[in-house]
Amino acid sequence: MRANYSGLPLQERHAIDTELVSSVISRLQRGKAADIDGVSAEHLMYSHPSICVVLCKLFNLIMEHRYVPSGFRNSYIVPIPKIKDCRSKAITCDDFWGIAISPIISKVFEHCLLDRFQSLFTSCRVQYGFKKGVGCRNAIYNVRKTVDQYIMCNSTMNICAIDLSKAFDKMNHSVLYMKLMKRLIPNELLEVLENWMSSCLTCVKWNSSWSHFFSVGSGVRQGAVLSPFLFAVYVDEIGNLCDARLGAFVVLYADDILLMSPSITGLQNLLSAARNS
Repeated sequence: MRANYSGLPLQERHAIDTELVSSVISRLQRGKAADIDGVSAEHLMYSHPSICVVLCKLFNLIMEHRYVPSGFRNSYIVPIPKIKDCRSKAITCDDFWGIAISPIISKVFEHCLLDRFQSLFTSCRVQYGFKKGVGCRNAIYNVRKTVDQYIMCNSTMNICAIDLSKAFDKMNHSVLYMKLMKRLIPNELLEVLENWMSSCLTCVKWNSSWSHFFSVGSGVRQGAVLSPFLFAVYVDEIGNLCDARLGAFVVLYADDILLMSPSITGLQNLLSAARNS
């Protein structure tokens, strides 16, 4: 599938310009941790305006040569303990949240890509995660409304809740590329993503100590701007199984999935279809 793929051509509207870079920098969140090189959003915001011109040239060169600088691939992880009293039990890796910090300049580039290729990263209407203006409340309302409609008609509603354990860390890159190719993603952007995700490196920071770098061969890049949208594309086919006429209902919230059907057989068929998506 990859060998004969060409995709949609890049158009003039896809080009990254200085105005876009400047707009992205002005909207960066302040007060966040500095990246692995010690650069923070404030460094870009308060630097000379010519930084926008330089970054614009860099980003266009990346798209032209389809190669991501090695500095864009490096990140670090800060482990946050889940439990307050670390003396009451033996601590394991599962007792920590890993907060990943990506390079700030790579985040600017990702924001630019998201602005220029927004239509390629859209998700279905039943995905309530990673979207502006909708959230968990909307997902709960949709579920409650659907269940109430069937109960009022003296029918049952069978629900299967699926929690994709560590789904962000286990996402298969090849499957993601296949799903992006089905959306006719431009070959240039696809090669940039392939090059970017093929050799990501990260390390762990604990107080002032740093671990050795290790490679990340699967999953989305933690702390990256595009990662939530890429994951939404990855599970989007499950959302497309929703069809009220067939009594098949799906609600997605990030990696949490609810499958609903008025019959057990319908729910089993929906579950089987979701496993194959």
